[in-house]
Amino acid sequence: MDALAVTLELIRRFEGLYASPYLCPAGVPTIGYGATYYEDGTRVALTDSPITRERAEALLLWHVKSVYFPAVLRWCPAVIHETPGRIAALIDWTFNLGSGNLRASTLRKKVNLADWGSVPAELLKWNKAGGRVLRGLTARRSAEASLI
Repeated sequence: MDALAVTLELIRRFEGLYASPYLCPAGVPTIGYGATYYEDGTRVALTDSPITRERAEALLLWHVKSVYFPAVLRWCPAVIHETPGRIAALIDWTFNLGSGNLRASTLRKKVNLADWGSVPAELLKWNKAGGRVLRGLTARRSAEASLI
């Protein structure tokens, strides 16, 4: 099992592919597989042109390799020695919720203490958007937890 492949599979499964910009459940303009900004830092706008599947794949790969995997390594450096499933779960979580949330979370503290028995419960806490529990986020957190 390869952590990158597992991460991409999770993101594709839970984000879905949207060629045209849309508002995510948290009200943020999004495109492709959950991208809220492009490689140059420009935020997605609802007036942006649609993208192709190939462009969405390239944007997803860029985000994972250039932003979210490095963020996981920065805030949870020992994770590099963990299983591909654990790494993938943390990258997916960070892709969905942002590196700032990882940095400030109890999840990070548990990972850095190698308290893997507590990590699934920490993942499962993050299933809300706009103050509401979302079934899709609950399913996503459960999928991540199953990899721990």
